[in-house]
Amino acid sequence: MELLAVPMASSGGGSGFTLLLPLILIVGMIWFMSRTQRKQRQRQADTVAALTPGTKVVTTSGMVGIVEEVDDEYVTLEVSDGMLVQFVKAAIGRVIPDDTADAVADEPADAPVEDRVEDETPARDTVDVPETGDTKAQDKKLPPTHSEN
Repeated sequence: MELLAVPMASSGGGSGFTLLLPLILIVGMIWFMSRTQRKQRQRQADTVAALTPGTKVVTTSGMVGIVEEVDDEYVTLEVSDGMLVQFVKAAIGRVIPDDTADAVADEPADAPVEDRVEDETPARDTVDVPETGDTKAQDKKLPPTHSEN
């Protein structure tokens, strides 16, 4: 039996580049992803550095609160009336813009009543009762929730 050595592929001038191209693409993807993460970290650091008392924020765990005090490492949030909770600064996810107060403040005082932004939430401390003439049922209070004393 006779064995013949036949080359499978020729080693042309472009083979070095074809081997280097995937490596260049991988390095480029890693550089781009690290650049994006660096920008996100910088935005987070800017957000935390700009915290002042009275700012409404959301933590990374989803807790919403108002900044009461900013320390070197910690932020104290008021999550309910009189309930203060301390978080590490890195746990602040984002700042909630105060658009609702701006929308009401931007309205002219002489605007018609139907054009004004109204609070659509019903009163929490009374029960809606159909008009039957019974005033005792309309004055009935709801039981307090866990956040009310």
